[in-house]
Amino acid sequence: MSALMPTYAPADLAFVKGEGVYLYTDDGRRFLDFCAGIAVSCMGHAHPHLVEALKSQAEKLWHVSNLYIIPGQIELANRLAAASFADRVFFSNSGAEALEGAIKIARKYQKDHGHPERYRVIACENAFHGRTLATIAAAGQAKLLEGFTPVVDGFDQVAFGNLNEMRAAITDETAAILVEPVQGEGGLREAPEGYLQGLRDICDEFGLLLMFDEVQCGMGRTGKLFAHEWANVIPDVVATAKGIGGGFPLGAILTTEKAAVLGVGNHGTTYGGNPLAMAVGGAVLDELLKDGFLDHVVHVGHTLSQGLQALVRKYPTVFVAARGQGLMQGLKLVDSIVNREFKTELEAEGLLLAPAGDNVLRLLPPLIIEDSHVAEALAILETVAARHDLGHV
Repeated sequence: MSALMPTYAPADLAFVKGEGVYLYTDDGRRFLDFCAGIAVSCMGHAHPHLVEALKSQAEKLWHVSNLYIIPGQIELANRLAAASFADRVFFSNSGAEALEGAIKIARKYQKDHGHPERYRVIACENAFHGRTLATIAAAGQAKLLEGFTPVVDGFDQVAFGNLNEMRAAITDETAAILVEPVQGEGGLREAPEGYLQGLRDICDEFGLLLMFDEVQCGMGRTGKLFAHEWANVIPDVVATAKGIGGGFPLGAILTTEKAAVLGVGNHGTTYGGNPLAMAVGGAVLDELLKDGFLDHVVHVGHTLSQGLQALVRKYPTVFVAARGQGLMQGLKLVDSIVNREFKTELEAEGLLLAPAGDNVLRLLPPLIIEDSHVAEALAILETVAARHDLGHV
């Protein structure tokens, strides 16, 4: 009997080593990792530059707290700002923490501008923003809220992609809009063309902050440093995490100068922005910003998308649709095939994926994958799909 709290239902797999895009069990079995720790291990496993950055920093200094200057924070914040829309950066440990900070920013911004009555945030149905009390309230999904009432006040939800519903939901108490440019856990739904710009226009009209949750879709996952860049939209606040640390716990809030309202005593963290995280985060950014790296993500993402679309056409009794952007792709299964059960079958063949809402399989491989890895993954998907294809029974 384990003393672990039973909050997870993990696969019967324990990995002891990772190299590049592969994971290994203690008995030597190799698995192609198209989960990447749920979009976290963006540079794969045991990436030499990341390993060296962590080892080098670990031999110098681990932790001092934010009572003192941490030079690595200044350096990484400046680099992130220079590569993005942002003027200011706050470092956290996780995506949920980054979202909590973003929500605080929305309220503080409105109060500072003479509107303390504006505290509500409009988010989208099928969203996922974390597991804290505030972030599950922001998402509003019944399965997340079950057992945790009363629900934290201050959040409203509208249909993803519907600008008319968004506009209609605004009241005198609305402070901000919070949206994932690509919904991850909700089923790999990409924002429709014109949607993000429409949100920007609405926020400008009503004096609201536009906040993007790029915890999963940010840090190169779609082929841009941040997914909203594809729409040429400048947000006020972005929360990110996952890939930013390449596997080391790290999150960040990026803001424009206008939205940089948090001052001394307004917010804080004990571990956030520690020297270890800053060293690894800097190493991740080194790789992401190399010439041609994001172009490679676009290329291999297109290869993967085309392959998934072909599977949908070939096995219509198994797959309903393929969707997503870059290396954030999803396969929706027919209702009679449960995604978690299909995932288990894929694991038996050596392929790791993540489930998502709407009966979708998430493909979130390391950003360093090559076309050969895509071909390997597609072959395994086809092997399992063929077993379920009614046309071949």
